[in-house]
Amino acid sequence: MNTPPHKPTKSTSATSSNPESPNSYIAPSENPASVTIDVTAVEVPELTSEEQSDRLHLERRVERAFFEAGKALMELRDRRLYRSTHRTFEEYCRDRFGYTHRRVNYLIAGSVVFDNIAMGTICSQNREADETGTNCSQNEKVDTTRPNRSRILPTNEGQVRPLAQLEPQQQVEVWQRAVQVAKGKVPSARIVTDVVKRIMERTRIPNTYQIGEVCQILVKDNPDLRGKGGCWGLVTHVGEFSCTVKTWDGELTVGVQHLKSYDYLPQECQQMQQICDRLARIYSDSLEETVKNLLQSLGKVNRPYLTDMEDKLLRVLESEYEKR
Repeated sequence: MNTPPHKPTKSTSATSSNPESPNSYIAPSENPASVTIDVTAVEVPELTSEEQSDRLHLERRVERAFFEAGKALMELRDRRLYRSTHRTFEEYCRDRFGYTHRRVNYLIAGSVVFDNIAMGTICSQNREADETGTNCSQNEKVDTTRPNRSRILPTNEGQVRPLAQLEPQQQVEVWQRAVQVAKGKVPSARIVTDVVKRIMERTRIPNTYQIGEVCQILVKDNPDLRGKGGCWGLVTHVGEFSCTVKTWDGELTVGVQHLKSYDYLPQECQQMQQICDRLARIYSDSLEETVKNLLQSLGKVNRPYLTDMEDKLLRVLESEYEKR
């Protein structure tokens, strides 16, 4: 499908994705509610003929096995090869392949897990063949197009989805254990999930987080947390192995292995609660991208306060958007 390209336009908005940008200067004597901030538009470069060829090749790969699809989608995203026809990667995947944002994240994460398992299996075989322990280079090329009877590898994304939350070495160990449970055959997604649950239950530590505590979100290849890496959130509910945290754009449930406490003092946690409430009152899905970018940057500050400029910009947004 050829969709007319989205041409960037120069707009005037009370926002800036970089609070320290020289274009976002505000005179101290001015009323923040009346300030206008000029945002300079960035011209999106057209695709070269080589990039257009690469895009077509990668799009064909998306329609193949799940690990090929994930790798192709990752390259399309990282190189922004969708930019000639679509404004965002999410819109491109929805229009071109009919994939939801979550489906794309699952495929990309699944391809990473697949590579970890394939490489780990080769390393295990090398070590078994060499009593001295052959080193396995992480840069070694894994040919996933040729079946190997001595290796049992995943055949669909659902089989590796439960492994995304684990470290690479754990992914290999869990997969090999699942193959054993399946008696040497490709294990189903249910078998893999059961093995993961048993291992997680043995290794998890008690949840020691408290309501009101400020934590940083760690993605660790979890597709459900994509875009949340580095964001801070306030704990609003404490479960057995997870917490519900409130961030700049809503609440979500996060496993304790994906949280890191900032160890703020009680007064600092209260300050962050106030900042979070201010951001939440402004946020909505219909906001302009520049406004969302600014809110997101404030939702990633790694200190328990806003600078004078950040606070001033936030007050400008509050005067503009809280009326709507």
